[in-house]
Order: sequence, then C-alpha cells, then structure tokens
Amino acid sequence: MKQVKVVFVLAGLLLVSGFVKAQGRFGADSAKCVTHLSYYQEYMKQNNIAEAAPQWRIAIQYCPPTASQNMLLDGMKILRRDINQFRNNPIRRKELIDSLMMLHQLRIDNYPKYIVTAKSNMAMDMINYSSKGEEQKVFGVLSETMDVAGKKTSPTIVVRYMGYANDLYQQGVFTDQEVFEAFDKASSVVDLIATEKKQEDVDNLRRDVENLFMQSGVASCENLVKLFTPRFEANPTDKNILSSIVAKLTAGNCLEEDLYLRTVEALYAVEPTDATAYLLYRLYATRGENETAVAYLQKAIDDEKSDAVADANYAMEKATFLYTKCAATQEAIQAAKAAAEMDQSVAGKAYLLIGTIWGAQKCDGNDIEKRAPYWVAVDYLVKAKRANSDLTEEVDRMIANFSNYFPKQTDAFMFDLMDGANYTVSCNGLREATKVRTQK
Repeated sequence: MKQVKVVFVLAGLLLVSGFVKAQGRFGADSAKCVTHLSYYQEYMKQNNIAEAAPQWRIAIQYCPPTASQNMLLDGMKILRRDINQFRNNPIRRKELIDSLMMLHQLRIDNYPKYIVTAKSNMAMDMINYSSKGEEQKVFGVLSETMDVAGKKTSPTIVVRYMGYANDLYQQGVFTDQEVFEAFDKASSVVDLIATEKKQEDVDNLRRDVENLFMQSGVASCENLVKLFTPRFEANPTDKNILSSIVAKLTAGNCLEEDLYLRTVEALYAVEPTDATAYLLYRLYATRGENETAVAYLQKAIDDEKSDAVADANYAMEKATFLYTKCAATQEAIQAAKAAAEMDQSVAGKAYLLIGTIWGAQKCDGNDIEKRAPYWVAVDYLVKAKRANSDLTEEVDRMIANFSNYFPKQTDAFMFDLMDGANYTVSCNGLREATKVRTQK
C-alpha cells in the first residue's frame, strides 16, 4: 500500500509545490521532514536502497521538493529499482513509472539551474520505461529536451528522437512532412552541438541522424534535394558537408539530380582526387557530355595520388569510351597503348581492344589495302592472349574470323607482295607496321 500511496503523494506535491515555499525549505512539519531525510540518507550512504526506501517514502510525504534535490534524485534510484522488481506486474509498474516521471517534473520545476540534465534524464527514463503506444509522448519529451538543451543536447537524445520519428511514420502516425521536419530539427541541433564536441564525434552523430532519415522511407530525391540544397549553398567549400550530401544522394539513387553534379564538382574543387574526377566522368558520360567526361577521366589518370594500377584501369576505360561513345579511334588506340604500358594486368584487354578496332576498319583503296587492317588486328590479338591467357579462347575465335579476310596468295603476288614481307597499313588516320599474310 505504501508503494501505491507514493503516487498520490507525488501528485499532491505537484499541485502544492508552489505553496510550500512560503512555509520554508522543509515545509510545514519541518521536524519530521528533516528526521526522515536523515534516516533514509544514512541508508543511501550505505547503498542499502531496500532499507532506505520506506524512510524515503515518509520523507517525501512531509518534505516539499525544495527540501533537497537529492531527495528527488534518490527517489528516482528507488523507483527504478521498484520498476525492475515489478516488471511482471504491468499495473504496479505503470504506477511506479508515473511516480518516476513526477519526480523528474518536480526537479525540472524546482531546480531550473539543472533543467538540461533533469530534462535529459527524464527523456532517457521515458525511453527505457515507456510502453507500446507511448511513442508520440516520448517523441514530444525528446523534442522538448532538445529545445531546452540546445548545444548541450546529448547525442543519444538526438539519435533517439530521429528513431522515434521513423517509428511513428512506420505506424502511420506521422506524415512525410513531419519526418522531414523532425530531421531538419535534429540536423539543426547537430549544428549546435558542433560548437561543443570534437569534429569526429559530430561527424558520427550527423551520419547516424542522416542514416535514420534515409531509412525512414520518405527520403525521395525530391525531398533530399529540398533538404540539402540550402546546406550546399550555405557551405559550398566545406568538405565534410559536401561529402555527406554526396553520400546521401548516392544512397537515395539521385545521381541524375543537378544538385548531385554541383556537389561533386564543388567537392572536387575543394579536394581534387582521382576518385572524384572519375565520378564526374561517370556523371557527365550519362548526360551525354562526352568531351567533359573524357576531360575528367584524364584528370583521374593525371592525379599524382593514384597508383599505376588505378591509372591503367582509368586509361583502359578512357580507351573504351573514346571508341564506343566518341568514335575517336586514334585516341582510343593511344589510350589503350598507354594503359598497357602503365600496368601489365590490363595489357591483354588493351591489345584485345586495339585488335577489335583494327578489325572493324573499312578502308578505301585496292583489295590489299582493304584487307591489310586484318593483319594488324591479328598482330594485336596474338599479343592479347600472350599478355593474358584467360583471353585465349575468345581471341582464337577472332583470329580465325579475321584470317578469313586475308588476301589470297595469288592476289598478293599481283601486287608484288610475299608472305612475311614488311607492310605499313594506313587507314582512316591509323598507321601501323605489320607483315604480309595470305590465304593459300
């Protein structure tokens, strides 16, 4: 009965706390207040909560909240213990949780100097002890806590606030706009916290909040652009913010948005890297701006911090892009040769591409001049399988096919050409030395 009675006592204290101050710090019956404060505090010093609890319950009946802040804090410890003991009794547990919340409110009302800590502790207890269906109530307290604490807000409060917004959205309680507003508020608080915390901690917090927003299901490209455009425009040279925006738009598959391109360009201007240059190549390539795409791909190759393997792969991609998208055969062959020189691991593919390009040429001239490109094509295909044996099967099929287009021996003889003779092929601006080969 005494444990139930404390609920009503605390409720009464909430109603009369404004009046007991006129009767002094220890209330109308100061002697009993002081006596029982002393009794329970002795047990608390011994960490004997079980013996302290009955005396505390008497003290809370006679003492106003102004008697001792520790009386409220100790009461919270006692009630938390009781809540855990009655975890299988939902009715009693709910009464005890209500009493715990009342103690938090008494501390908030009577000790404004400690309001940030008091409000934060109340929020954490609500998170720990709230029941299903109370999510909106907890969310409200978390929001109030952030309003009160500002830059002193615990990162845990901010993350849980965003988590509750997600939960309420999944339950159909919150709309897209409400989740959006929650994220905007959480982000603003993170900006305030940034003045107090280490940059690494702030970056981790911002990432957690943004990830929760992304997981909410409301992070459409339209919403993300609306959210991040002001942040981009306000911080066009902040590497961390630019990187965050790029990461979130990437996660949202918003690569076609103008904001995405603008942000990547700004990030490259702040800190040029081969990876960012390559990303810009991809973005411009998808937009059909081939010249700009190739220029950025070359910047990736030229970046001093990229290694030979990366450069070779970039050069190989450049060669393929120039040939397939730009019809720039000379430049494609030059890029492929450069790739082979940079790293032997791509040499086979480079020679295969060059062989493919030569085999596709349609040349003007006599019958020998029209067929001579196939000699060069086979030369490079042979080099391809020597450089990479995995290509042997594919290459052998191509060699067999191109060999069918070699001139007949009798036709070559008409041009004073013999098998094995040196020959320089010139076709469509391409020029290469090779050997004469014929079909017998």
